[in-house]
Amino acid sequence: MAGVDDVTDRDVMRSSLGDPAAFEAIFDRYHARIFRYLAARAGAAAAEDLASEVFVVAFQQRESFHPEATSAGPWLYGIAANMARRHHRAHARRRRAYGRAPGPGVMWLDPDSASRVDAERQVRLLTSELKRLRTKDLEVLLLYALGDLTYTEIAEALDIPVGTVRSRLSRIRERFRNRIPLEGQEPGDRSEQTGGGE
Repeated sequence: MAGVDDVTDRDVMRSSLGDPAAFEAIFDRYHARIFRYLAARAGAAAAEDLASEVFVVAFQQRESFHPEATSAGPWLYGIAANMARRHHRAHARRRRAYGRAPGPGVMWLDPDSASRVDAERQVRLLTSELKRLRTKDLEVLLLYALGDLTYTEIAEALDIPVGTVRSRLSRIRERFRNRIPLEGQEPGDRSEQTGGGE
């Protein structure tokens, strides 16, 4: 007999229509990921309530889950993105949450003082650039980086074409390449790169 982990999201969603308790498996599989995404979008203080709301809405709307979809991830991230937008509109907040915690890429750095100073500088630069991103670009970046979704899944979650996902991520990469310096470079220093771009 197959274990709970062997049952697809689609099977769980179908089961939950007749047995609402079956939906708990979707919560168990996705809550931590949805929370992490919402913490990056709205701050850790708001993320727990927002994540709970995502699953309340998903449970209430589970009949709308596409019967051919095998993963509930893109659908849940779509709901979460809408929750985050509403949260920001309601509270008239900009993305101050990014300044509250170091980015995940800093954790591997050596703990010596020079590395810490450089890491703090990189975090400040990254935070500043993240705050400048358009909301639409930020959503794509977070779903890619934190949600670990494919381009197709991001497109599904945000109801946009896959080509739009590709172009937004390409634009973000180019922006960060130009503004966040590599070791030994100043922002915009492209001397080690060849070619002129697209």
